[in-house]
Amino acid sequence: MSPDPAMFGTESSLSMFLNTLTPKFYVALTGTSSLISGLILIFEWWYFRKYGTSFIEQVSVSHLRPLLGGVDSSSPSNSNTSNGEADSNRQSVSECKVWRNPLNLFRGAEYNRYTWVTGREPLTYYDMNLSAQDHQTFFTCDSDHLRPADAIMQKAWRERNPQARISAAHEALELEDCATAYILLAEEEATTIMEAERLFKQALKAGEGCYRRSQQLQHHSTQYEAQHRRDTNVLVYIKRRLAMCSRKLGRTREAVKMMRDLCVFQLMKEFPLLSMFNIHENLLESLLELQNYADVQAVLAKYDDISLPKSATICYTAALLKARAVSDKFSPEAASRRGLSTAEMNAVEAIHRAVEFNPHVPKYLLEMKSLILPPEHILKRGDSEAIAYAFFHLQHWKRVEGALNLLHCTWEGTFRMIPYPLEKGHLFYPYPICTETADRELLPTVFHEVSVYPKKELPFFILFTAGLCSFTAMLALLTHQFPELMGVFAKAFLSTLFAPLNFIMEKVESILPSSLWHQLTRI
Repeated sequence: MSPDPAMFGTESSLSMFLNTLTPKFYVALTGTSSLISGLILIFEWWYFRKYGTSFIEQVSVSHLRPLLGGVDSSSPSNSNTSNGEADSNRQSVSECKVWRNPLNLFRGAEYNRYTWVTGREPLTYYDMNLSAQDHQTFFTCDSDHLRPADAIMQKAWRERNPQARISAAHEALELEDCATAYILLAEEEATTIMEAERLFKQALKAGEGCYRRSQQLQHHSTQYEAQHRRDTNVLVYIKRRLAMCSRKLGRTREAVKMMRDLCVFQLMKEFPLLSMFNIHENLLESLLELQNYADVQAVLAKYDDISLPKSATICYTAALLKARAVSDKFSPEAASRRGLSTAEMNAVEAIHRAVEFNPHVPKYLLEMKSLILPPEHILKRGDSEAIAYAFFHLQHWKRVEGALNLLHCTWEGTFRMIPYPLEKGHLFYPYPICTETADRELLPTVFHEVSVYPKKELPFFILFTAGLCSFTAMLALLTHQFPELMGVFAKAFLSTLFAPLNFIMEKVESILPSSLWHQLTRI
């Protein structure tokens, strides 16, 4: 069978096209490819840093996979999960709940002073918005319209402007002694702890009077019961903040006594909101300041229970007490020779337990990462909780001789015990995946780099676009420097690339009749 002239025409036109390509074309082609892949790389890197995932991967999974017949993660077929997985998911959601920081600082006397000195805002809008919601929950009720001062304060807690809130509090005090108005002024207007304490004492006097009156009327109607619940919250809040003022002013024994009374009061009253204050964590910190380790152990025995929610304060304080028994004589060289004693093993296990609960804390305690002011809300097991714990407890670890050395030698061993990937935990539920997103909302990321666990590996598409950008940039540079040589290489590459196609076309031509092939080429 004679070769078709149309076939030769196609090959010759292709060869002529390749021969007419100049080196400038190859430089432009490779340079444009490098530019495009570089822009994709920059966007992918920015998206990964902001959202923790690859944009291309997310689009592929969310939109392309269902079109190609993949299983949608939200489909009903995936609803038949096991009970264990459902329980784990529920626990993960509960652990991603944002809690009020038991040791939160005073906004006027501490946070604002930091802003005046550094010009930085230590609190995020999200954090302050959560505090506003807390204040409305703690300090308001449906019967506020019955008392004019409370009606004004109900509006004040919803104000976004701090000066408007302070002005409303002064307006409420002109009508009567209002406990919540004093609270607002102590929290936001007072510029020193002593001034805040004076205002809280005035709030205590007004709050106790309201509490006694509502206590007598609480059984008359549901409205009076809600008012008594609100007055109870106000009273507990005031006493807790007065105890914190005493602790900050150096009257630690007085603070401990007040916190003990509050813990007893909290156990006696069956109001759910009282458990949100976590007063026992304030008590633990004050007892550690007094170095009263026996009482610290007694508090831990009551609250470090399997049925109660854990916190970094509970886990790391328990680890500190066990480390205190062996840390002064601990030597990693001696331990490697003779092995760990029973007491040392208990201390190491307690440290591993604490690190598994919150893996961010050791870097702050070991001063491998700089501290910032703790936020008003924390996420348990997150970076925000680690900052809040280390900010107040670093001094207690330094006071125990050798405790930080023991922590330094043993904390990284925890990660060898946790399964990877983190589908299962060792002593706790698997580490929740939502902590990074919540911590970025709670912490000022402008001047603080949020600690992330586990460290995310770079997605494939970032590595791919980085390699593609580097390769095309190198080709553009070589083509610019050695145009003739790179032209030869390009023609050889294209010839090799089209060789299988030419081979297939020759085989097709040898099989099909020449007339049919001629008609196809004409089409």
